[in-house]
Amino acid sequence: MLSDLDLACAAARAGSDVALRHFAALAELPREVKPDGSLVTAADRETEIAIRELLSRERPGDALLGEEGGAAGEGRRRWIVDPIDGTAQFLAGDNRWLVLVALEEDGAVVAAAAAEPAQGTLWWASRGGGAFRSALDGTGKAPVTVPTDRPDVLEGARLGVVPAPPNYLESDRLIAAPLAARATTVDWDVHAPLMVASGGLDLAVQTRGQVWDFAATSLIVTEAGGAYGGVDGIRGPRPGTSLFARSPALWEEARRALWG
Repeated sequence: MLSDLDLACAAARAGSDVALRHFAALAELPREVKPDGSLVTAADRETEIAIRELLSRERPGDALLGEEGGAAGEGRRRWIVDPIDGTAQFLAGDNRWLVLVALEEDGAVVAAAAAEPAQGTLWWASRGGGAFRSALDGTGKAPVTVPTDRPDVLEGARLGVVPAPPNYLESDRLIAAPLAARATTVDWDVHAPLMVASGGLDLAVQTRGQVWDFAATSLIVTEAGGAYGGVDGIRGPRPGTSLFARSPALWEEARRALWG
C-alpha cells in the first residue's frame, strides 16, 4: 500500500497527465463561467475525476473534497483536491498553473503535493517530515527550506501577489496594497507561495481562494520553515486572503501591515 504522502504525489501526477493533454490542445477546449464568475473547463473536471478515482481506490474509507466534484464521505481523514489551480492562467497558455492534492487528518493537513505540470516540477511535504521538490516523475529529489539569513522586516522584502493576470483584479490590488506599499513587489515564474518555501520570495499574499487553494501549499511552506495564515492568525488553511512568509516574525510584520 502506498503511504499517504506517496499517494498524494501519485494523485498529483495522475491529474497532471490529464491536464497536460488538454493544455496541449487549448484551442479545442470549451470554457464555461461558474456562478462565482470563475472559469471551468472539461480539463478541470476530468483532471479531478482522475485524482478522485485513484484516491477512492486506494483509500475507500476516506472523505473527499474537490473544487469541481464537491464533498463525498465523512470522517477524520479528508483528501482536498484542486484539479487546476489557476484555470485562467491555464487557458491563457501560462505555465504557472498547479494540480493540488492534500490530506487533512483531524483538521490538520498532514500530507501534500503540488505539481506544476507545465514546468515539469513536483513539490511535496508531510507533517514533521520536511518539504521537497523534484522533477514531475520524482527524480532529482531535493529538500526545500526557507533562507534564515535575511532580516524580518518589510522594507526590502520580496513580495509575490497571487493571482496573476489575466485573473488579477482591482480588488486584488486593493487587498495587497498595504503590504505592497512597504515590501517590493516582484514577478514570479513559479507559484509565489512555493517561491517563499524555496527562498525566491520572502512573502506571498494570495488575495482570495477556498480551502483547496491553500491546503497543499500551506503545509509545504510551513514544513520548509515558513509561516502561513490569514486574518485570524497563523493556523491551517481557510477561505479568504492567505499570507505566506519565510518566518513567523516576518509573517507577523506583514499581518500588521495587511490587517492592523
